[in-house]
Amino acid sequence: MNPVTSSVNPEITQTEPAVPLLLRLLAKFVSVLFHPVFVPIYVMYFLVYIHPYHFTGFEERGQLMVMIQAMAMYLLFPMVTVLLLKGLRFIDSIQLHEQKDRIIPLVACGVWYFWIWYVWKNLPDYPAVAVQFALAIWISSFTALMANVKMKISLHAISMGIALTFIILLGLREDLSYGLYIAITIFLTGLVCTSRLLVSDHTQAEVYGGLALGAASALVAGLFV
Repeated sequence: MNPVTSSVNPEITQTEPAVPLLLRLLAKFVSVLFHPVFVPIYVMYFLVYIHPYHFTGFEERGQLMVMIQAMAMYLLFPMVTVLLLKGLRFIDSIQLHEQKDRIIPLVACGVWYFWIWYVWKNLPDYPAVAVQFALAIWISSFTALMANVKMKISLHAISMGIALTFIILLGLREDLSYGLYIAITIFLTGLVCTSRLLVSDHTQAEVYGGLALGAASALVAGLFV
């Protein structure tokens, strides 16, 4: 008789523990709230309405126009671009899950980002910090396109890397107390990056790489402006 195969010690396949539903929902909410199209709006709102002096020379209507310009270039045009690409079936999903889906949106966003940087740069009354921030975003769109060739780099992490480094640079340059702003931005950056690791298919390298790319973009912009 053939010996009976014993199942006393079967091979155990180790799997990652499932993320609790509540934690997943919270991570998804954070991912939407701090989507890359929203983060530049938050930073510009800080510069226009919260910072004590960068836009104080602007009247209320002028401040509103700055926010409208930022919302058009950083939020409206990128969203319309992605929706049109999805409608024309150039991309499979508006969430840009695949690397190939990100190529055309990144090129298009690079055009929008370049335009707003170029316009603000040539307006003499616009604060240099706004021009610097716009340049950092444009640089990040180009470097993200290059990085997309090798990996599906996290766009969330890039946007938070820019925001964090930009706020830190302001704190180092200006004679103001930035401790609270820096602490809040560090917390939000960690929260967003953790959320992407929990509810996306990004690897740690893609998230941390995006964070480093965003920080580098802000640093390079700071050298030129």
